[in-house]
Amino acid sequence: MDDVVNEVSAQYLTITNNTEAQELPMGWASCKLKEIIQLNYGKALKKTDRNDYGKTPVYGSSGIVGYHDAPLTTKPSLIIGRKGAVGSIYLETKNCWPIDTVYFSQVPSGTNAKYLKYLLSFANLNRLEKSTAIPGLSRSDANEVIINIAPTKEQHRIVAKIEELFSEIDSGVESLKTAQAKLKAARQSLLKAAFEGKLTEQWRKENAHQLESQEALLERIQAEREAYYQQQLADWKQQVQDWEAAGKEGKKPRKPKAPKALPPLTQEELAELPELPEGWFYLQLSALGELARGKSKHRPRNDPLLFGGDYPFIQTSEVKNSKGVIREYNSTYNEAGLAQSKLWPKGTLCITIAANIAETAFLNFSACFPDSIVGFASRGNTTSPKYIEKFISSAQQRLEFFAPATAQKNINLKTLENLVIPYCSPEEQSLIISQIEASLSQLDQLEQTLAASLKQAEALKQSILKRAFAGKLVPQDPNDEPASELLARIRAERIHAEQEKQPKTRRGKCQEPTS
Repeated sequence: MDDVVNEVSAQYLTITNNTEAQELPMGWASCKLKEIIQLNYGKALKKTDRNDYGKTPVYGSSGIVGYHDAPLTTKPSLIIGRKGAVGSIYLETKNCWPIDTVYFSQVPSGTNAKYLKYLLSFANLNRLEKSTAIPGLSRSDANEVIINIAPTKEQHRIVAKIEELFSEIDSGVESLKTAQAKLKAARQSLLKAAFEGKLTEQWRKENAHQLESQEALLERIQAEREAYYQQQLADWKQQVQDWEAAGKEGKKPRKPKAPKALPPLTQEELAELPELPEGWFYLQLSALGELARGKSKHRPRNDPLLFGGDYPFIQTSEVKNSKGVIREYNSTYNEAGLAQSKLWPKGTLCITIAANIAETAFLNFSACFPDSIVGFASRGNTTSPKYIEKFISSAQQRLEFFAPATAQKNINLKTLENLVIPYCSPEEQSLIISQIEASLSQLDQLEQTLAASLKQAEALKQSILKRAFAGKLVPQDPNDEPASELLARIRAERIHAEQEKQPKTRRGKCQEPTS
C-alpha cells in the first residue's frame, strides 16, 4: 500500500504551487470535493418501518426526523441535504440512518470531522440547486466543487479557534433572540392593555362629561344596520327591475335579509371575558359590519382560462406578507374570472381563515380573492375597520385554537362572526388606534435593529469561515505534515478498499486451449 501512497502523493505535491488565485499557505492543498468526501445516497426508511423507541437517529435534510433500532452507517458521518433543505450540513459522531433525502459520507481518517462540517457549510452547496418543483442537489455537481484542505494538525487548531469565536457570537445571538421574544411579548401586552381600556383611561376621565352611554351607542349601531339594510333593499329592487327588463334572463336577484336584533351575550360568556371600563361592552363581530368569504366557484381554481385580465386577484400569502396594506398583486382575473368571483372595493379588511390563520391587511385597490379570505366592511362610522384589524391581531392565537389539527389549518366564517369584540365609542377607537400605531412603530424600529444585528452576526461567522479556509485564521506550523500527503493517503485507502472488494480468483490447473 505504501507504493500506492507514493504514487498518488506525486499527483498532489504540485497542488499548492498551482493555486495562485487562492494564495494558499504552504502545506495546504486544493482539491475537488469528491477527492476527500465520498457522497453516498441515503436509504429510504418509512415512518411505519421505524422503531421510535430505538436510539439510532434517523436523518433527513432538515435534521433528525425520527429514531430507529438499527443504523445504516456505524462510523462518524457527514450528512448533506439532497432534497428539500438542499446543502444543509449535519455531523453525527455515532450510529445513524440517513434517509433518501440526503447524502452521507463517513469521515475520512486523518481529518477533523468538525473541520469538514464547517468547510461544507462554507461551500454553500445550496447554490448548486437547479430543480424547480422540489429543490435538489446533484451529486455530480457537488463532487466538482473545489475546497481547501489544511494539514491535519492545523485543522484541529482551526476548529478550536472557530469554536472559540463562534461561542462569543452565539452568546450575543442568544441575547438578541431573547430581546426579540421580549418584543413579541411587549406587542401582545400592548394590544391586551389597549382592548381592556387601559391605554385610554386618562382620556375617559378627562372626557367623562361627554361620553356616550352603552344604550346610545347601541342605538347608533342599530340605526346604521337598518340604514345599510334599506340601501341593500333599494339596490335589490333596482336589480330586479333590470332583471325583468332583460326578459328575466338568469336567476332572480336574491332579496337581502333584514338585520336581526343584536343578541346579548350570556352571563356564562361574559364570565370568561376580561372586565371592561364603564361605557364599554362586548358585541359579536357580525354586529359591527359585513363579513363574507371571497369567491372562486370555478374548478380547478388555477384554470388558466380565468387569469390574465384587469382585475387583481390576491391570496393568503399576499395578505400575510403585506405588512398591513396590500399594495401589490401577482395574478389578475379576466372577465371569466370575475364572473365566478366578486370584486371587493379598496379599503376592504382582508382576514385569512386558511393556511395562515387571522392574518389581516387592507386592500389598497379593488380586488378579488378566494374563500380562504374573508372580507370585512363597516356599515358606517360607528366602527373603525382599523380598530377591528388591531383587535384580530391581538386575538390571533385564540382564533388559531379553533382551527382543527389538519394538514392545512383553517377556521370557518362562523368563528369570525361570533368573535367577541370589546366595543367603545368611535372617538375612543380612534385614540386607541393612534396610540397602538405609535407604540408599534417604536417596537418595529427595535425589531429592525435586532434583525440587522442578527444578520451582522451571521455575516461575521461567514467572515471567520472565509479566513479559516484561506489559511488566515491561525498560524501555520512548518513541521505539520502537508495536506498533499493526507490526500494521497485517503486516495490510497480508497484504492486499497476497492481492491479488497474485488472477488479473488481461484488457483487451479491451467488447461490447454482447445484448437
